[in-house]
Amino acid sequence: MEQNYFEEFEEREAEKGMTVIACLPGKTAQVIEIDGSLEGMQKFVGGYIEQICPFKDPVAIVCNEEGKINRMELNRAVYGETGEMIDIIAGPMFICGLGEEDFTSIQGEMLEKYMEKFKHPEVFVKIGNDILAMKIPENQNQHEKQTHKNHIHR
Repeated sequence: MEQNYFEEFEEREAEKGMTVIACLPGKTAQVIEIDGSLEGMQKFVGGYIEQICPFKDPVAIVCNEEGKINRMELNRAVYGETGEMIDIIAGPMFICGLGEEDFTSIQGEMLEKYMEKFKHPEVFVKIGNDILAMKIPENQNQHEKQTHKNHIHR
């Protein structure tokens, strides 16, 4: 019996590993490999996926389509070409490459550029009608964790 095309497609997709920059709220970004199938991407973001492509480079931010509606923890700010904040991503997200028809691994220059851009976690503060995003440097994040541990153990 001949194998169904859709079954073959699903098998190929399940085997598709994809290198991405993974960003979780409050955590330093990491380069990881995820399952590049639709189900794998949905599992990573915790729901339906949405792609955001605000950059000239062939990269996409993939996040939970309902992250804000579901009140997921705020993650990273996204800035336009002129430096203005254009969005805040809520919930887990990853940055990947854009191919002709689908998402691809992020590599080389793009990996380095976007790792630098999204490496540090951010906290958000509302002042009047404005929301400010402040990056938490890795050393400060570790210092705060250690200080918190010291207070607990006293």
